[in-house]
Amino acid sequence: MPAQPKRKGGWTATAVVAVLCVLWFIPTIGLFISSFRSPDDVRDSGWWTVLPHLEWQAVDKITPDAALDRTGTMTFAGASGTFEELRKGVVAPDGRRVLWVGNRRTGVVQIEQQVWTANLNFGLSNYANVLTGKQYEVVSAAGAKTTLRGDDLSGAFLNSLAVTLPSVVLPLLVGAFAAYGFAWIRFPGRTAIFMLVIGLIVAPLQISLVPVLSDYVKLGLNGTYLAIWLAHAGFGLPLCIYLLYNFIAQIPRELLEAATVDGASHLTIFSRVIVPLATPVLASYAIFQFLWVWNDYLVALIFIGSQPNVQVLTMRLAEIIGSRGDDWHLLTAGAFISMILPLAVFFSLQRYFVHGLTAGAVKT
Repeated sequence: MPAQPKRKGGWTATAVVAVLCVLWFIPTIGLFISSFRSPDDVRDSGWWTVLPHLEWQAVDKITPDAALDRTGTMTFAGASGTFEELRKGVVAPDGRRVLWVGNRRTGVVQIEQQVWTANLNFGLSNYANVLTGKQYEVVSAAGAKTTLRGDDLSGAFLNSLAVTLPSVVLPLLVGAFAAYGFAWIRFPGRTAIFMLVIGLIVAPLQISLVPVLSDYVKLGLNGTYLAIWLAHAGFGLPLCIYLLYNFIAQIPRELLEAATVDGASHLTIFSRVIVPLATPVLASYAIFQFLWVWNDYLVALIFIGSQPNVQVLTMRLAEIIGSRGDDWHLLTAGAFISMILPLAVFFSLQRYFVHGLTAGAVKT
């Protein structure tokens, strides 16, 4: 068998994908590490300090003599410099650094040397504070104690589940039936209706928010879970129908004709033949829809409201950002909590992902 020619640009594509993966992965690792660090560590140092690194640490302190001329050049531990230079740090010939700490009149001189260290002060207090909503005490490096109240995200997590799961199942069920009908059932206006549905994919959902909201208010649905379920299902249906139609239309006609000859109805063919074959496509769409609904903020804010008892996770995180903009240790813990379930869904269904996206793309 002749050797297959190498594809041009293969290494380039691999390198680009690798770079993109690294660029996405590094912030995620930083977020994960910061969620376990103490408030002072998050505020005073970067997450990468958990890795072994050289750091200046004080080994001695010198109190300058009161008669010392602080306006000229001063010498301490073999390093000379003006007050401004010593404030920035001057490295002595032996490798140690001389640093003036404090003001010109009452400051002290700190002798530092570089040592290998790693900041491994980890704990689960950030997650406990974010999930329980109880009061907790923060002790700063100077010993000051501050009592704060955590943000209870457990209720918002359950609300997000209550919103997301039906919003994924509904378009899957309706879209699968619709795609089967468009692919194998002949009815008047089929092509025109299908083109209209596909055209809705490119329509921005923002233009429909106000009309849908007006209808919900008239029907008394606004502020309920049913409202947001129907909204997400409607916004996600065009893509679901398109993906499933591309796959179902490629199924050999002989297979369905054989099932029809055996006496199978459309419902039997759909449930016994189409659904098992379309599992990769269904899983791919489920991933897209789950990630979109789980991370949605705008649609949830408009159709379900901002009452604490119905808030979803993205809305609670937005409130934490507004009220706790300086508490990065809580923000990182809350953000990673919101990522856990989407990551679990993606990795559990990833074996279907590529197959589902490419199904029906190439006719064999």
